[in-house]
Amino acid sequence: QVQLVESGGGLVQAGGSLRLSCAASGRTISSYAMGWFRQAPGKEREFVAAISWNSGSTYYANSVKGRFTISRDNAKNTVYLQMNSLKPEDTAVYYCAASTYYSGSYQSKYDYWGRGTQVTVSS
Repeated sequence: QVQLVESGGGLVQAGGSLRLSCAASGRTISSYAMGWFRQAPGKEREFVAAISWNSGSTYYANSVKGRFTISRDNAKNTVYLQMNSLKPEDTAVYYCAASTYYSGSYQSKYDYWGRGTQVTVSS
C-alpha cells in the first residue's frame, strides 16, 4: 500500500505561485508513475499533470501547459507541482495519485490517491 499526503495549498492572488508537494509513505514510489488531478466546486475531477517513474516523460492538461511543472524526487519519495501564473479558474482541491504502470490522464488507471489540498486563487 502507498499512502499519499498532499501539502502546499493555500490562498494566493491571481498571477502568483504555489508549490504543491505529495509525500508518499508505505512503499517507495520510484517505480510508480505519478499524477496530479484537481476538482473545482461543482465540477468533476480532472487531469492536471503526470510524470513517468524516471521523470523521462511528463504530460500536462492544455489548461496548465506552460504554467505548471510536475517533478519528482524519488530519493525523498515526493512529487511536486510548481504552479505559476495562477488564475482564479485554477481554484480547486488538488489530488496526488500513483499508478503502478500508467502515466497519463485516465483517473481509473491510478491505484492510490491522496486526500487533496485546497488551492484558492483570488482575482
